[in-house]
Amino acid sequence: MCTFASKVQKLLSIMKQLSLTLTFWVCLCLGAMAQPSIKKVQLHLVPDHADALYKTGQNVKMKLIALHCGLQLNDVTVSYEVSEDLMPSHLSKTITLKGNEATLNVGTLKHPGYLRVKAWVEHDGRTYTTYSTVGFDTEKLQPTVTMPADFKEFWQKNVEAVRKIELHPTMELIPERCTEKVNVYHISYRNIRGTRMYGMLTMPRAEGKYPAILRLPGAGVGEKTGDITHAAQGAIILELGIHGIPVNLKGSVYEDLAYGVLAGYESQNLHDRDSYFYKRVYLGCVRGIDFLLSLPQCNGRIGTLGGSQGGALSVVTAALDERVNASVVYFPALCDQEGYIHNRAGGWPHAFKNKANCTKEKLETFRYYDTANFARLLRNPVYYAYGYNDLTCAPTTTRSVYNVITAPKQLIIGENIGHWLYPEQIGALWNWIIEELKTQ
Repeated sequence: MCTFASKVQKLLSIMKQLSLTLTFWVCLCLGAMAQPSIKKVQLHLVPDHADALYKTGQNVKMKLIALHCGLQLNDVTVSYEVSEDLMPSHLSKTITLKGNEATLNVGTLKHPGYLRVKAWVEHDGRTYTTYSTVGFDTEKLQPTVTMPADFKEFWQKNVEAVRKIELHPTMELIPERCTEKVNVYHISYRNIRGTRMYGMLTMPRAEGKYPAILRLPGAGVGEKTGDITHAAQGAIILELGIHGIPVNLKGSVYEDLAYGVLAGYESQNLHDRDSYFYKRVYLGCVRGIDFLLSLPQCNGRIGTLGGSQGGALSVVTAALDERVNASVVYFPALCDQEGYIHNRAGGWPHAFKNKANCTKEKLETFRYYDTANFARLLRNPVYYAYGYNDLTCAPTTTRSVYNVITAPKQLIIGENIGHWLYPEQIGALWNWIIEELKTQ
């Protein structure tokens, strides 16, 4: 009887671990990195340079291929347009394929940047679309945003002020989420203006000391489930929420908040650098490092990791806290917001694409929060990734930010990816930071 009961208990434990792991990866794939599904009709645009890179002034040709269920889709008419990254199109044409292929003369750029082709076809009452983007002298791209003279002083003063606030951390074990190897906690700690930061902490159960990673969220409002998978590899993971609300709530509360008081949070109080939404967030992330280092199980080696909004926060936190030893950053948001003022792409949230936002006060405020200005201050090693077809965090912005990093760095380029990564790429980023933090 005892043997049978123990077997059942072991089976339930395995099923729970598999369920949590599956939930983690589903959430990962449905977040900022969700790959597009394969559709019945596919258009492929293939640049004539294998690396999709050109020198300014070089002409670009692309092969256009049409497929239906993986077979040739012959003699269809395809529309296409050419534009600089996130700018209005400057060339629009249609072409009838000979067989299932055609060659497009895309043109060139006379300055560093990205040229994008959008192609689409109507078939059986549906529209199928694809993109292909090529770069020109991209290593020469620089952000348009300038650093305020008192940028370092402003942030140093605020970091010193927030550190005078007692953390008063809370840790609540979540037994139903724990596994044989990992404990899961819902945690919180104090932040500025009487607020708290909340997150889901996962820690190896085996005795010992481990490196810790602050995992930072993409844009939006939602539950955090805890990173069981990477904690099981021997790291403490704090999956942080930024909105000052618990991250383990149930039901429609997050949806209600996203469409209610947190709608458009990224623009709240943009007119004032001291009350802008992200001030509390940036300082709360720095306090996340304080929280991790306060854990007796932490060995003092700290990393930051995130994509999109989380990519920006990974840069910001590492720039503001010299105790960070390594950072993973993929397609960061909040990059070079002033690009639109200079007739080129700006990054998410594209604040200054709307001319009504282009006031002196808002422009000056964002210079204190732009990822580019924090990237200039990075000291620790960085593993960075971005995609050419990213329509959310434009490659003009993400590449220009990468270019100003003077710390040790390495790069993953996704020539055909948008606001997502292949599993192999996200796996490489995770493996790198865990190994980097294990190296003393």
